[in-house]
Amino acid sequence: MTHVEKRAWIRLVVAVLAYAAYVVAVLRRADGGPLPDVPYTAALLWSVGGAIAVSIVAEIGMAIVNPRASRVVDVRDREIDRLGEHTGQAFVVIGALAAMLMSMAGWDRFWIANVVYLCFTLSAVLGGITRIVVYRRSLPEW
Repeated sequence: MTHVEKRAWIRLVVAVLAYAAYVVAVLRRADGGPLPDVPYTAALLWSVGGAIAVSIVAEIGMAIVNPRASRVVDVRDREIDRLGEHTGQAFVVIGALAAMLMSMAGWDRFWIANVVYLCFTLSAVLGGITRIVVYRRSLPEW
């Protein structure tokens, strides 16, 4: 498994775990009450910041555990990364459109923020899965 593929695994797992932790935190705070009344901002920021920090630490740990691993990125790695980015971008666009429509309709900020965060997470997950599948198989021929 290449260094770049390991990075894709790390980011995929961290994205899923961070979002799951955020959802659990918000649902616990709701305690059966209405979700828009839950103070979600701190949990969201900690979740995103924590995911970034854990990804960085995990990638550093991966480099320490296997210091001789090649970090050379070849054409195939760049193409796989590009395909993963393009695949995941769909959810970024969906999230932006959803947030815009929800805002225009006067929805509560809670729902808008959570749809955007969900779409960012789905983008990371779909992009990561795409990268991993292509590493395990091959690049599609166009």
